[in-house]
Amino acid sequence: MKIDKLNLDGKKDSIEVLDKIFSAKINQKLVSSVLYKTNANYKGRHAKTKQQNEITGSTAKIYAQKGTGNARHASRKAPIFVGGGVAHGPKGELAYKKRKLNKSEKKLSIASLITEKNKLNNLIIFSDFGNKIKKTKEMHLIIKKFEITNSLIILDKSSKENIEKSARNIPNVKVTDVNHFSAFDIIKFKKVVFTESSIKELEKRYS
Repeated sequence: MKIDKLNLDGKKDSIEVLDKIFSAKINQKLVSSVLYKTNANYKGRHAKTKQQNEITGSTAKIYAQKGTGNARHASRKAPIFVGGGVAHGPKGELAYKKRKLNKSEKKLSIASLITEKNKLNNLIIFSDFGNKIKKTKEMHLIIKKFEITNSLIILDKSSKENIEKSARNIPNVKVTDVNHFSAFDIIKFKKVVFTESSIKELEKRYS
């Protein structure tokens, strides 16, 4: 299929793209599942308390079961005592399973989201920027001109570094490359921007 391609001066052209990425079947159930797993895996569960079995100390019974008049106790490690384990406390990262995300799930969810952006006219493809953008001011003018103020800009590796510096101080704009974006990024921003070279890299990776 063919999609419009823009030059920085605003002239329109067209580019041939793969149907299975830009005109795929939109699978909302799969997208929801991928977003749920991605979000769950991003969480850093660093809070941790010691359970009773992790406390170091004697395991001897603190006093006889009968005859003292006190309540029945076994170990000083019990949560009821100061210095004992914590009952029902956070268990740390190792206690939680990472939710497995298959490569095919990632690919299909990204194809679904890119197709949706394309249908809503929120997908923009530019000719390669090259060395045309060097300053934040120049980048800001382009963002304003093409109304991409809330956008994810996906570039090829060679031009990413230069453009990333020029867009660093512009709010609500994220610059990345084909290897470092997720379904979560596409959902977060209103518009998705590709260049001609990044489209080719994307098609190589997802074909």
